[in-house]
Amino acid sequence: MRIIDAHFHFCPGYGHFDELAVKAEHVNTAEHLKETYKELGIVGGVVMGNRGMEPEKHNYPEFMRYCIGIDRSYMAEHKLSDAYDLVEANLKREECVGIKLYPGYNKLYITDDAYEPIYDLAKEYKKPVAVHMGQTAGSNAYLKYSHPLTMDEAAVRHKEVQFVMCHFGNPWLMDAAAVVDKNENVAADLSGLLVGKVDLPALMKKQKLYLDTVKTWISYCDNYDKFMFGTDWPLANYKDYIELTKWLIPEENWDNVFYKTAERVYHLKGIWK
Repeated sequence: MRIIDAHFHFCPGYGHFDELAVKAEHVNTAEHLKETYKELGIVGGVVMGNRGMEPEKHNYPEFMRYCIGIDRSYMAEHKLSDAYDLVEANLKREECVGIKLYPGYNKLYITDDAYEPIYDLAKEYKKPVAVHMGQTAGSNAYLKYSHPLTMDEAAVRHKEVQFVMCHFGNPWLMDAAAVVDKNENVAADLSGLLVGKVDLPALMKKQKLYLDTVKTWISYCDNYDKFMFGTDWPLANYKDYIELTKWLIPEENWDNVFYKTAERVYHLKGIWK
């Protein structure tokens, strides 16, 4: 089975990411990831960019592509309008396969008029817009901006844009499922469900009601072509995440969720053999 990780982070040498990798029993290096990918049948992955906006900061190994991320660090010192030209410069690169937005961390709804030029660029370059939806890390973010229902209006207003609801809007799973099910131009990745290296059987027993709920609302959409495997690495252990995803998804749909949906959404066909 071929696998694409449709949502991970790669910032080698960044202390926080190094620490997260260790907690997940990984090492935050390209060499370690390459060996892990080979062992587990992962052919490549999509980095959610956290390295700034300049294209030259986004040089990755051949088994990675990236979404240019307008993250909290950038927005702390800039207006969104400052990013327009830099977003376009990244989208012109073959290695850049989309745009990543961070509502919640940024105090701006994705329906704000300031995002209109971003969506215009997504349409022009035919590349998707991935959006952080759901719970945020830490207490300094604002959840009202990252509620999955906010994506509904953006998707309706911009039907030519392919949206990706990151983290399936967790924990607002019912609302997230309604948005994914209703809108043809919305897909979801399943990243962010695990943190660190876990005893998966024990966790699944302890969190049975929660995980059954995740499985229920994925099933509600009745369209596994809309879901993608993602890990939020280095947050989680790869082996654990693959096993959890196999439990969440019926086996007949594994090829779509682990590979084909990401290949289609991020236009990765023919890149990784």
